[in-house]
Amino acid sequence: MSSTPAAPPAVRPRRVVTDRRGGRSRSPYFSFNLGDHVGDDPGDVAANRARVARELAVPEDRLVWMNQVHGTGVAVVTGPQDGPVPETDALVTSTPGLVLCVLVADCVPVLLTDPVAGVVAAVHAGREGVRQGVLPATLSAMASLGARARHVTALLGPAVCGACYEVPVAMQQDVARVAPAAAVLTRKGTPGLDLRAGLAEGLHRAGVAQVVHDPRCTVEDRFLFSHRRDGVTGRQAGLVWLG
Repeated sequence: MSSTPAAPPAVRPRRVVTDRRGGRSRSPYFSFNLGDHVGDDPGDVAANRARVARELAVPEDRLVWMNQVHGTGVAVVTGPQDGPVPETDALVTSTPGLVLCVLVADCVPVLLTDPVAGVVAAVHAGREGVRQGVLPATLSAMASLGARARHVTALLGPAVCGACYEVPVAMQQDVARVAPAAAVLTRKGTPGLDLRAGLAEGLHRAGVAQVVHDPRCTVEDRFLFSHRRDGVTGRQAGLVWLG
């Protein structure tokens, strides 16, 4: 009697969101700042990034960073990069062990995975990214690698909440034309934006059924970096990879 050999285990998508605890940076970047563009000591940032690699058990050069510009640029990456990918707000890969990194301090880190096709993406979605359509651009790039929206799971990481994100009414309306659910009132009753609500609406409209929210607000949670709250500060990261 013969048996069919078991199939090798599938490569699984993995997602992590860091916070500000456990690093080497000093005030006002205290302490696990991963942003190398905010004025922190480069040696401290390098040590913090090295810790990320150690914790994930990957070589440091497998971490892929972006030079984020609040646009809609999407880069498909297949291997280690020589520095941050320039002028990019989303990274997509189907290469196992390549860790895609998005830096935030109020914007939404969006981590997308298609476990069927073996495709993942990390997206920097701030107000301008939502308005300009960075998420549809990312889903399109994922589809070029075989991903299908019905198989995609999205994690919307910690970001400024609608109750804290006060904006002029014209700015709110500008975003609401693309993402109506983003238009909310703040706790003061003034015009606000809930970017995660707007992004979730767009994901569902695109056919993504499973959208997971990390409910933490960066302004309210002192364990998270927030530019709106503190001004000069560090950056936490959203990380996604096939492991």
